[in-house]
Amino acid sequence: MKYLILGNGPTGVIAAETLRQADPAGQIVMAGSEDAPPYSRMAIPYLLEGNINESGTYLRKRAGHFDALGITLKAGRAVSLDQTRQRVLFHDGSHEDYDRLLIATGSHPVRPPIPGIDRPQTQTCWTLEDARAIAALTKPGSRVLQLGAGFIGCIIMEALAKRGVDLTVVEMGDRMVPRMMTPTAGGMIKRWVESKGIAVRTSAGVERIDTGTGDAPLNVQLSTGEHLACDVVIVAAGVAPNVGFLEATGVHVAKGVIVDSRMETSVPGIYAAGDVAEAPDLFTGAHLVSAIQPNAADQARIAAINMAGGHAQLPGVLAINVLDTLGLISTSFGQWWGDKDGQGVEQCDEAGYRYISLQFKDDVLIGATAIGLTDHVGALRGLIQGQLRLGPWKDRLLANPHAFFEAYVAVTQSTCLLRAVA
Repeated sequence: MKYLILGNGPTGVIAAETLRQADPAGQIVMAGSEDAPPYSRMAIPYLLEGNINESGTYLRKRAGHFDALGITLKAGRAVSLDQTRQRVLFHDGSHEDYDRLLIATGSHPVRPPIPGIDRPQTQTCWTLEDARAIAALTKPGSRVLQLGAGFIGCIIMEALAKRGVDLTVVEMGDRMVPRMMTPTAGGMIKRWVESKGIAVRTSAGVERIDTGTGDAPLNVQLSTGEHLACDVVIVAAGVAPNVGFLEATGVHVAKGVIVDSRMETSVPGIYAAGDVAEAPDLFTGAHLVSAIQPNAADQARIAAINMAGGHAQLPGVLAINVLDTLGLISTSFGQWWGDKDGQGVEQCDEAGYRYISLQFKDDVLIGATAIGLTDHVGALRGLIQGQLRLGPWKDRLLANPHAFFEAYVAVTQSTCLLRAVA
């Protein structure tokens, strides 16, 4: 059996290692589109901060790790798929046949159609090559505008701040991290960031990037009418799955590659996992892309087990976000925005930068948002992912949402007792 994995990020690496455990004799080829060993994009901010060197981003530090497992590494970007011949063509003209295929091609940064966005001083922050360019362009005091204050944007923002740049963040949403934080929570993060000396413009966009005057290479015009003199623009406006090579194939693609609970696509023998996969949601069953590493790791294992002939299923995708913004920890899980037929509770300590929001449907916790809370916060994920019925604990949490850990202990113990009796 020959397994071909397209993508050598965390999803591809975990899948390859799982395949080797499940099938000691199978041939495994893992292809990566960059000229670098398998590495973690999430480590790039630490590289920019100077906390690690490039080798510190590598996913496996031991020399010869993949050779020892009999995993062949290939440098190549997939450009087309022939599902009938079970063959993938790469950009350099080479090809690989397969018996089972895993699409783990991840995503790429989105560049909005803004005039001037292709100037050399305008960079994304997604690859090691991007990191090298940003390091060369920025120094303490550099005037940097960052477009986007989502999850990835906030991680990049912290790295830039630690480089000592003069930073302005522009976000089209009405708050920071709008896709993982409630309006109150997102506003709290904004105030925290501003207290650290970073300028933040929300409900604003970049309309154009022109040649600057004087000592400023760039002049950035905002939708608010403001003009900012900049040395560098960092684009952190989101990502999109890498699915272009699947055009004219039978693999169904919406935003990402549609998969079932086994991580198999519409074409038997072809699987997808990670940022590129669009998998069923835990609560609604609707397909969605969840570009976060915990889900990618789970999906990689499940896909690999099934590729090797096993039987594994994904219970459903759960949104999991944990963010450290200049020392302020924020988390959100599940349907943090709530349900139109459900109930919710929100408590906020503005001065202490502490916040919690719980969202319920019937007596099940379906979503949560927290800021400044780190003790036992995993219990929120446990309650949501386990879809545990709270019974009388729901009313207690509506009265005191900070009692979530006590609720988790009580409900899980009750569930264990019921199973023991049964």
